[in-house]
Amino acid sequence: MHRFEYQTTQRYFAQVAEGFEAPAGAELASLGATAITPGFRGLHFTADQPVLYAVNYQARLVTRVLAPLVSFSCRDRNDLYQAAHAIEWWSFFKMEQTFGVFANVSGNPALTHSNFAALCMKDAVVDAFRRKFGQRPNVDRDQPDIWLNLYIEKERATISVDTSGGSLHRRGYRRETVEAPMQETLAAAIIAMSGWQGEKPLYDPMCGSGTLLCEAMMHLCAIPAGYLRPHFGFQALPDFNPDQWATIKRNADARIRALPQGMLAGSDNDPAAVRAARVNCSVLPGGAGIPVARSSLQDLPELENRVIVCNPPYGIRLDQEPSLDDFYKGLGDFLKKRCKGSEAYLYFGNRDMLKRIGLRPAWKKPLRNAGLDGRLAKFEMY
Repeated sequence: MHRFEYQTTQRYFAQVAEGFEAPAGAELASLGATAITPGFRGLHFTADQPVLYAVNYQARLVTRVLAPLVSFSCRDRNDLYQAAHAIEWWSFFKMEQTFGVFANVSGNPALTHSNFAALCMKDAVVDAFRRKFGQRPNVDRDQPDIWLNLYIEKERATISVDTSGGSLHRRGYRRETVEAPMQETLAAAIIAMSGWQGEKPLYDPMCGSGTLLCEAMMHLCAIPAGYLRPHFGFQALPDFNPDQWATIKRNADARIRALPQGMLAGSDNDPAAVRAARVNCSVLPGGAGIPVARSSLQDLPELENRVIVCNPPYGIRLDQEPSLDDFYKGLGDFLKKRCKGSEAYLYFGNRDMLKRIGLRPAWKKPLRNAGLDGRLAKFEMY
């Protein structure tokens, strides 16, 4: 059987959102990855099989992990077709399984559109199967059995297989949702960058569907990010080791610990959000014990000596533009007057809102989310 590039080099690529690189690199290192170097929208790293499985199962800040199959000179459509057609795709998936191709193209004079490049590669995969078996597998653009990736920069291309099996931000706890939910990896980044380790109780006064509460619980209780995920892409790799994977999973699951009483709580003014947050938290082991109340900011009791995290509304995709000034002024007053001894970590999807809160941040850091150039700011209440 042909040896693929990742088998020779043990090099992989972790896709990471912009602004997450430093904490994601630290997370990869903590899971055993080495030789971590920056790349386009992510991090290259070296890992043996157990570390690859651990990264997919436990990393909270990584979107997906790609295993390079082949890198080649790619001047045009023909070079791409020939390289993709030569790969033994049946090593990864069977005729009756579906596949999908996602591509990213930059600076290639002949292949200027990612969708066109993905289509060329799809044709090559289908034709390779048809030539060998007389039949072809089907394409599924939403939830295929196996995801393939094409990356072209200028005249250099890499074809990879997605070892995650779809985006890792889909943890599996979001059973109910509200408008404009926060992405799970962003919530995990906020918790990681807050440095919270359970020294003080954590509270989210605008919890929405509970994403920050769920990620805080998974972080504190060492629940692996992929705990609820039924399947990973690495299980389709030709060198997949089921015993090794079972050991990694068993060891990680053994480190899960109970949530200390009173350590996590949240509230929201919207009854639908409260209901969604309670449902989503309860999907995690022990998460049904997280209290989520219906309350406006003004009706909350004092939140002293806490870590406060929240994602306040910022007028994008939410119909609240006229009253946002008053809202942010009220939020700033609430933090200043009723949260003594607390630290607040607020994510501003629209960074202009930072100026409206009337408080000086201890620091602010860029964090992108779904195309928004957001900022995470820390405020210290004395």
